[in-house]
Amino acid sequence: MKNLLSILPIAATTAAWAAEKPTPASPAATVITGNVLEVKDVESYTYLRLKTKDGETWAAVAKTPVIKGAKVSIENVMVMNNFESWSLKQTFKTIAFGSLAGTGASAPKTGAAMSTAHPGNAKTVVDTAEIRATKAVGANAWTVAEINTKAVELKDKPVLVRGKIVNYNPGIMGKSWLHLRDGSGTAAGNTNDILVAAAVEAKLGGVVTVKGIVRTDNDFGSGYSYKVLIEEACIQM
Repeated sequence: MKNLLSILPIAATTAAWAAEKPTPASPAATVITGNVLEVKDVESYTYLRLKTKDGETWAAVAKTPVIKGAKVSIENVMVMNNFESWSLKQTFKTIAFGSLAGTGASAPKTGAAMSTAHPGNAKTVVDTAEIRATKAVGANAWTVAEINTKAVELKDKPVLVRGKIVNYNPGIMGKSWLHLRDGSGTAAGNTNDILVAAAVEAKLGGVVTVKGIVRTDNDFGSGYSYKVLIEEACIQM
């Protein structure tokens, strides 16, 4: 079975996390339908202001052409609070991330979305030879190697880790996916790299601090599995 860490291309100093970065909102509908009032395109995302039966809301999908006035449905919705878009220089009080439904078609399964975006093994696009990142500071701070080796102990717990984004792929399942390295661990032991899933934009090559939850032994299907992942991540440059 393929290891997602080798397939999924590879999301910033301490401030008030809750005030400046996104946090999950209360559970919402898995599908949002509405008419497009406004469209804002950035490098990786298309932001849509929608008029729905419950009022206006913002949504974000992987970048795609959308016409103002069109009626659209956003599937696989994840609602975030206080989401800061670096590209737009705008903070959304609430925003729904998801996938744009096609006419008469359901949203692709997770594994299918992964395989479409990553048809083959991807190489890092940032030189990793001289990476040396200072360890994050805090009660839950760990190095990349420590998170990998202590995954069972840290499962479902919050962690802080600081490193360099060596691979980055936005807009899959409403998230940005990145590989983080700090110079710790070894390639032979698969301990020098950690995968992060975040509903925020990031910059390839940036040194960031990530705050998220450790997940282990998940399988996206279609042969895409991973042993260690940081989810629900907030990112600071």
